[in-house]
Amino acid sequence: MHPKSIRTLEFPKILARLAEHTTFSAGRELAEALLPSSDPVVVKRALQETREALHLLDVRASVSLGGAHDVRPQVEHARIGATLQPQDLLDIRDTLTRSRAVRRTLLRLAHDVPRLAEIASRLMDESHAADEISRCVNDRGEVVDSASPVLQRIRRELNVARSRLMERLQKMIGSTEVGKYLQEPIITQRSGRYVIPVKADFKGRMQGIVHDQSASGATLFIEPLATVELNNSLRELELQEQEEVERILIELTANVAAEDERITWAVESLADLDLAFAKAKYAEALRAREPHIQTAEGGRQTASPPSTAGVSSTPAPALPSAGVHRPPSLNLINARHPLLNQETVVPISLSLGDGARILVITGPNTGGKTVTLKTVGLLALMAQAGLFVPASDGTTLPIFNDVFADIGDEQSIEQSLSTFSSHMRNVIEFLRAITPTPPPPPSQRTRTGDGGGGGFLVLMDELGAGTDPVEGSALAQAILEHLRERGIMALVATHYTELKLYAHSTPGVQNASVEFDLETLMPTYHLTVGLPGRSNALAIASRLGLESQIVDAARARISGEHLHADELLADLKDARQSAEANEVATLQARGEVERMERELRNRFNRVEEERAKILNDARRSAEQEIEQVRAELNETRKRLQAAARDAELAEERARLDQLKARVEPIETIRRSISTTAQEPLGIGDRVWIPTLNQRGEVVSADGEQVEVQVGNVRMRMRAVQVERVGGKLVSPVQASNVRVTSTGAEVPAEIHLRGMNADDATITLEKYLDDAYIAGLPHVRVVHGKGTGTLRRAVREYLQQHPLVANFRAGDRYEGEEGVTMVELVSR
Repeated sequence: MHPKSIRTLEFPKILARLAEHTTFSAGRELAEALLPSSDPVVVKRALQETREALHLLDVRASVSLGGAHDVRPQVEHARIGATLQPQDLLDIRDTLTRSRAVRRTLLRLAHDVPRLAEIASRLMDESHAADEISRCVNDRGEVVDSASPVLQRIRRELNVARSRLMERLQKMIGSTEVGKYLQEPIITQRSGRYVIPVKADFKGRMQGIVHDQSASGATLFIEPLATVELNNSLRELELQEQEEVERILIELTANVAAEDERITWAVESLADLDLAFAKAKYAEALRAREPHIQTAEGGRQTASPPSTAGVSSTPAPALPSAGVHRPPSLNLINARHPLLNQETVVPISLSLGDGARILVITGPNTGGKTVTLKTVGLLALMAQAGLFVPASDGTTLPIFNDVFADIGDEQSIEQSLSTFSSHMRNVIEFLRAITPTPPPPPSQRTRTGDGGGGGFLVLMDELGAGTDPVEGSALAQAILEHLRERGIMALVATHYTELKLYAHSTPGVQNASVEFDLETLMPTYHLTVGLPGRSNALAIASRLGLESQIVDAARARISGEHLHADELLADLKDARQSAEANEVATLQARGEVERMERELRNRFNRVEEERAKILNDARRSAEQEIEQVRAELNETRKRLQAAARDAELAEERARLDQLKARVEPIETIRRSISTTAQEPLGIGDRVWIPTLNQRGEVVSADGEQVEVQVGNVRMRMRAVQVERVGGKLVSPVQASNVRVTSTGAEVPAEIHLRGMNADDATITLEKYLDDAYIAGLPHVRVVHGKGTGTLRRAVREYLQQHPLVANFRAGDRYEGEEGVTMVELVSR
């Protein structure tokens, strides 16, 4: 990418804001050094990393790189033989511990985040160096006694020697014979030796070694002769302790050096993950969306797949038929400049591609032309650096080989360059880069002038300005025609009327304007594509207070043709606004119709659910009565077999007839309830399973037995246990090798935990998940409410470690959003 244009578009400021979202210095370095790529594979992989990181932050906010450090300098020191200090070793341990945790988490979620899992697979899972550091050094940076048997013995002897010495000194300062010579009855240290403070006047009365004296000279710090040997023994043990600690640190450093490449690789992989999470956090801060990426491969247009894993996206546009060359298009929908206040910035929408590849933007000064150019350029650079862009879903961007921007006044006194000269230098540099070969002959150019190119984006502010207007306008038209013939995408800001006319009459070139409110003398920053803008210099001058006679004189000097053109532009603008108002009204009416349709559909669904509930309740009631009658029949049959007298036999037979009479109406009721089961079920029939509160599809039928597919689970049950809901599924249900026999136990597809504390909720949830798994439910809905978020966090932390949970996510806008958690159970 062109370095000067990257600076002109202020892309380094984007990187600075991105770096603020990183966790540790290695990730920050990657963020600050991030550059756009023109390789489609690299761009799509980088966007995939951002998409997956955003999904991971959404469903598992506990994933963190906290505790990681850039320990590559320490590893290099270990490699060359320098002894690492305890804090360096702790940084290495913490980094490897975090590496292990992140690796296990992401590999467990590899199905949802395959690209991040691929990066995580490079992290260290086991490390002898980290284990040894944990064993030998505590969190305070101290080598512990258990680091080695020798150190443990030395410190035990040290404690004994220190106790003996302190006991001897305490007796001395506590005695009346020595106490009268002391400045204070305390024990202190000088030069690593334990001493007592003696008044200088009694120097000859206390036999010992003087190690120091006070600043005033009134106190001498003397080591009594009686404790010299004890001090010597203590000092020898302290030196032995230092040597053993040094030996242990050298050994731990050697362990680090033995794993130097793996540790360095782990740090760099953590930095890659840190960058991915930073891009996701920055996307959240900007309310950014993933752009569709288009390339021209083999003469055919290709588009990146639509976003998945919880990131908002729309399907990629349909591809053209084979053999038809259609260069990639640029389509921005409500795009916002990423460096401006996202709450107040005015979004822009524009499209370049098949119809037009050059946009000529006109309008008054400070109207937003430069902001438009920078917005387009910055969003292109951001997308090719793997960043989501602040725009609405459906935004499409090509992968440019390079982006060139000539924006701003670069007049240089030192280099004797005027504004015109500096702009021309930039334009000449751009043209040399994008046109290395002669243009194709006219017979091979397309009607829109794409010329088979499209690999570059050119942004030019005030093209041809700074010189004679006639020459400058002619030069600007020649440059645009040069770009048009080669199919280069370009956005140009200008005040020249001739360029407006050129754009209006030339295929492949389109006008656009930025609006200005003449009443408030303030720009609206609204971009209108398809109409040229007016400079409004005379109107602005008049509003600002310039004398009317001067304004009238200036207007008289403008040619009639120019004034007529301005009037036509005004009429066109009014017609365009009227058409847009009609379109808005039409869209509002359509939206009202769609709203009413959704409301009717919801009402119908509620009626269907109520009907199913009534049928289900009636069926359960009938089945309970049938079971009761069957039990009485069995009892009667037993009494008949045991009856010995004819009178008793007749009595029991009469009782049996009465019970049979009671059974018949119940069976009739059962058949009337299960009307949908009277006709034989066939393969592909959609059915409702009341005991599971689920819908399914019949995949096999054998008389009174049917096999039903519910999600990824197959169940075999009696035909009377299901009811046909009508129609066949549009797409076949994916087959599964898992078969579960229904137990008849009814487990609802959702559970309500609102109002419970965290402990009661997890206990209730544990039993519910077990029942749901046994019942063969593939998905369940956990309702915990929003509230303060405490119960939600407790539920999701519990789900994260539950063995029956394959995945979970927050509900979407139709499921309850953050008030519910949608849980996917593992397959049986």
